[in-house]
Amino acid sequence: MTWVLLGLTALLIGWLALRARFSFRRQSPDTYADTGPDFDIRRHLNGPIHCEGVIYGPLGTVTSRFTADMEGEWSGASGTLAEHFRYAGGGTQDRKWYLDVANDGTFTATADDIIGTGRGVMSGATVRMHYRLRLPEDAGGHVLDVTDWMYLMDNGVIMNRSEMRKYGLRVAELIATMRPAA
Repeated sequence: MTWVLLGLTALLIGWLALRARFSFRRQSPDTYADTGPDFDIRRHLNGPIHCEGVIYGPLGTVTSRFTADMEGEWSGASGTLAEHFRYAGGGTQDRKWYLDVANDGTFTATADDIIGTGRGVMSGATVRMHYRLRLPEDAGGHVLDVTDWMYLMDNGVIMNRSEMRKYGLRVAELIATMRPAA
């Protein structure tokens, strides 16, 4: 019986180590450097954008559905992305990102509900960004560590997958599409 428990423990530890090394958050922008079309947030997050998505809770069930209208405006390497979310439950939320792009493809991002500065990188057909998000008080006011990955499709649609963690544990995941508004 002891050998069985030791074997199961070793198997569990091995699985957790592999998952940590090759998980969603561990993707590298370098992996996508040679993919296309090239995702440039100054071009692809510019003008009116329509978004729809779902948020999954910690058990994998959908906890929220939303649509959003966004408006990106750029002046050189600095821009804003205003977001207006409408949730299926009737609530709304607004956020305005302030973005600054460096020559090497990295960028910084701030917003009122972001703690500190978000950091991102454009690489091939992808964008990755890390930031700390404070939820509204009616959602608990928790602070979550967020990893966003956006993937540019050949037709200009952006697929967004975000993972939200608290104390290192995944508590939510967001899947959304963004497309230029007609």
